[in-house]
Order: sequence, then C-alpha cells, then structure tokens
Amino acid sequence: MKIIGINCSPRKGKTTQKSLEICLKAAEDSGENIETEIIELAGLDIHGCTGCGYCRKQPKCSQEDDFNALIPILSAKNVVGIIIATPVYLGTMTSQCKAFLDRTVLLGRNGSILHNKVGGVLAVGCVRNGGQELTIQAVQASLLCQDMICVSGGIKSAHFGAALVSDSNDSIDCDEVGQETARAVGKRVADVAMQLNGK
Repeated sequence: MKIIGINCSPRKGKTTQKSLEICLKAAEDSGENIETEIIELAGLDIHGCTGCGYCRKQPKCSQEDDFNALIPILSAKNVVGIIIATPVYLGTMTSQCKAFLDRTVLLGRNGSILHNKVGGVLAVGCVRNGGQELTIQAVQASLLCQDMICVSGGIKSAHFGAALVSDSNDSIDCDEVGQETARAVGKRVADVAMQLNGK
C-alpha cells in the first residue's frame, strides 16, 4: 500500500518538504505494509485547468505539460492515500497546489480513480494562525469533490490537518507542536487506509 505526498511548494527542499517528510515517516511507522513517495511540484510545468473537456473522453489532458506524467502514479492500484502539503500564500494554498488539484478533475471523470482513497492535508505558514486552517479546508474541499475520505490528526492533535510554522531561517525546528500535528496526520491517513483495505 502506498501513500503519496504532494509537495506543493515552489521551493524545493524547504520547510514544506521537511514537514511532509515527518508526516510520511509517521505513516510508514504505522504499518509494515505502508510505503510512501513524495512528488515535488517545484520545477514541474503544470498549468491550470482550461475547462476544455478533453479529459471527458479519455484519461489524458489536452495540455502537453508535466501533469500527464503524474496520471499513472496517482492512478496506481496500490495508492491508498494522498497527503497534500502546501505553504500558505496570502491565506490560502499556492498556485502550484491549486493548478494540481484542478487538473485532478481528469481522475474523477475517468472512473473516479480517487474514490475512497484517504486524504490528508498539511499547511505551513510563517506565523501561528497565519491561514493554515483556512488553507487546509480549501484543499479538503477539492479532495471531497474527488469522493476521497478526508481525515485530520484526531481530536487530541489536529482537528483539520497538520498546521506548522516556519521561522525566518526556513526551519520548522522551532515548532514541535506543529511537527506533532504532521505526525498525527500521517499516522491517521495510514491507519484509516489500512482499515479500509483490511490490513
């Protein structure tokens, strides 16, 4: 069983990546059958959806960019969960995140590929209460449109999803509480995915 993490930061290897690594490590530690993979959107050429309707007829987009290469990865039978990780830009997700989520309409139109997959969300901001929860809920809205099962970190940790704070040195080391929410979301995604798949 595989859980895929989508790093929606335009900057490679920074705090969103580190937060996602913590989250996915907790997922892996939840069961011996869990493997994880990170897809970094930074450096990929993924445009926004144009609403052309091309994907209504086949599981391919009319736009010749990097999204088409992600379709087989996201559609793989062993994928049981997806965790979306995004920085908070002006109170919501990055443009990379929005473009990626909009393009997944293709997966819904071609057999509801993400139906009953487990979804989790992680958001990193520069300050506490900097829009992380609003961002998480905006991403969850897209996952719900795909008929995914959205989970949080649980009652004791992250009511909506993982919310982290990075400092001026591009570090999340200062935010142990936020790191714990990342672990909680990773564990919860894995636990629910295992229950759904009889593991």
